[in-house]
Amino acid sequence: MRKRDMVRVLMVIGDAAEAQETFYPYWRLKEEGFEVHVAAPSKKVVFTVVHDFEPGWETYTEKPGYRFGWVDMAFKDVDPTKYDGLYITGGRAPEYIRTYPELQKIVKHFFDTNKPVAAICHGPLIITAYGLAKGRKMTAYGVLKADVEGAGATYLDQEVVVDGNLITSRAWPDLPAIMREFIKKLKK
Repeated sequence: MRKRDMVRVLMVIGDAAEAQETFYPYWRLKEEGFEVHVAAPSKKVVFTVVHDFEPGWETYTEKPGYRFGWVDMAFKDVDPTKYDGLYITGGRAPEYIRTYPELQKIVKHFFDTNKPVAAICHGPLIITAYGLAKGRKMTAYGVLKADVEGAGATYLDQEVVVDGNLITSRAWPDLPAIMREFIKKLKK
């Protein structure tokens, strides 16, 4: 396959992106032979976090993760028409990157053109924030059930939910399922 014929995927991340939900998809998409570009609020090394569960805690804990040094561009420099699919990482990053108007334009492009969009864990907060969840079936990290339903979507507690071009998963244990379904969509 010539380089210009390759499937091109855009990943959107930011500081406090969950490490496994960032690194695994990045390398898995490249392993599949896709061209992967990463955008963040600014072109810099991004600090990831590790979300895990500790005995006695009623919620997840957060620890510093690996630094992610493969950010290609800032949101303001993205031309979404050059990409075949969009991957939205989880972690705490979606809580603040959804406030960037440039990201809203990017995400809306993928929905308007019916290109595949994968969102994991807290990633669906971006979809709900932009009014793109209404009438959809989705999943997300369990504590986001009220957010998903409040945005007009049906929340399903399962490892992956595919609704048209939208593929969602709950958290990093579901990575194999979301990547399998996202890659299927990208190959069509």
